[in-house]
Amino acid sequence: MDFYIPPEYEVVRTADLCIGCRVCERQCANEVHKFDKDLGKMIADSSKCVNCHRCVSLCPTHALKIVKSDDTYKLNYNWSMQTMNEVYRQANSGGVLLSSMGNPTEAPIYFNKILVNASQVTNPPIDPLREPMETVVYLGKKDVDIQRDEKGRLIDNLPPQLKLTTPIMFSAMSYGSISYNAHESLARAAEELGIYYNTGEGGLHQDFYKYGKNTIVQVASGRFGVHEQYLKTAAAIEIKMGQGAKPGIGGHLPGMKISDDVSKTRMIPKGVDAISPAPHHDIYSIEDLRQLIFSLKEATAYKKPVIVKVAAVHNVAAIASGIARSGADIIAIDGYRGGTGAAPTRIRDNVGIPIELALAQVDERLRQEGIRDSVSIVVGGSIHSSSDVVKAIALGADACYIATAAVMALGCHLCRSCHIGKCNWGIATQRPDLVKRLNPDVGSKRLVNLVHAWTHEIQEMMGGMGINSIEALRGNRLMLRGVGLNETELKILGIHHAGESM
Repeated sequence: MDFYIPPEYEVVRTADLCIGCRVCERQCANEVHKFDKDLGKMIADSSKCVNCHRCVSLCPTHALKIVKSDDTYKLNYNWSMQTMNEVYRQANSGGVLLSSMGNPTEAPIYFNKILVNASQVTNPPIDPLREPMETVVYLGKKDVDIQRDEKGRLIDNLPPQLKLTTPIMFSAMSYGSISYNAHESLARAAEELGIYYNTGEGGLHQDFYKYGKNTIVQVASGRFGVHEQYLKTAAAIEIKMGQGAKPGIGGHLPGMKISDDVSKTRMIPKGVDAISPAPHHDIYSIEDLRQLIFSLKEATAYKKPVIVKVAAVHNVAAIASGIARSGADIIAIDGYRGGTGAAPTRIRDNVGIPIELALAQVDERLRQEGIRDSVSIVVGGSIHSSSDVVKAIALGADACYIATAAVMALGCHLCRSCHIGKCNWGIATQRPDLVKRLNPDVGSKRLVNLVHAWTHEIQEMMGGMGINSIEALRGNRLMLRGVGLNETELKILGIHHAGESM
């Protein structure tokens, strides 16, 4: 016998405002709303509602709202209602709990406990509207000696670099986990902005090869969609060893999302689950990783930077040191609040460490070992705003990956049900009727707007510090102060507490 589990949210309809237009019914892929002919009115099944807010957003008379259910079990501070319901669900099904998007728990967000310093008198601020402000970033190895020709001009002897107009890139989201139109929006926005988007481990759709100069392709443990043309088309190649939402485990894309196009792109059978193993079966050491890095460089004539992506875990500084020595050009670190199309709930909420702590430790370790210029650092895992980007760079990053913020710009309301494939906003779905709800013309424009807005704010914050380039900000922890942090946290971050004298 399956226990009844009360819905988490309830659909509330104001009868006086509802005109029975049935827009909500047509827009809801979860079949929450329907017109009852006997009653002559719209009704809702709240047990099917995922709180995506599509119906609320499109109701022409604003007759709908979604509220937290007030149905509750007997109060117990040791056993919350959510925990009890999870036990009941697993007792009913015998299955692993799955969740989408990032960790929603109340763990500390360290970016919110870090303040940025500002210039006043002796080191005056800079007005970004009237003075040059450099946000261009180059990602790649920079550990070469300066050389000049016979006329004293600099010789460009740097290994391959990624040039970004602003220190922001769109993080890995695979075709299959997100829709064709979502990928097109990301690709077009990256091209217009002069930055890069990441294919994730789902290969690259043939229609998007034209965006290759702004594309980072991923080589993951499943090797989905990896072939010579795929590698040569891209601007850079990323080896995915792990991701923040699920460190230490592989990936899983349900067969219902493997459409004809996804099947062709990933080079796997239609309708069959795509399962990535936890490890790369040819990588069990830094030496094995080095072999793959140089195999990829050899396959692309040493013209493209190679990125190694890892999850933020407790020994990440030592791992990063090994990666830097293995020949990688860029290290990408993904914090434990990173988003995902699907992950075991227990892994998502309990494994890994915050990106702020991981970043500070990696930057410090590489500096101590004298190899910081051997590799660039890109971080992701819940970068919420331009101020997070500024703080991440001051902690030692060269640039930031964003994904959750990007899909929110496309319309995502973080209902955390991506894994069921019924995204009402046309993002995390392969259903043609839902995919078409996301217009790439509109989606790419909204992404461009977001990055332009963040870039302007980054310039303003840098100007307030009296800093006129990203390079001068990178690793400049003197510009940061902590609030409400203990001595251990301040030591790991490498910053002083607010109000503390130098």
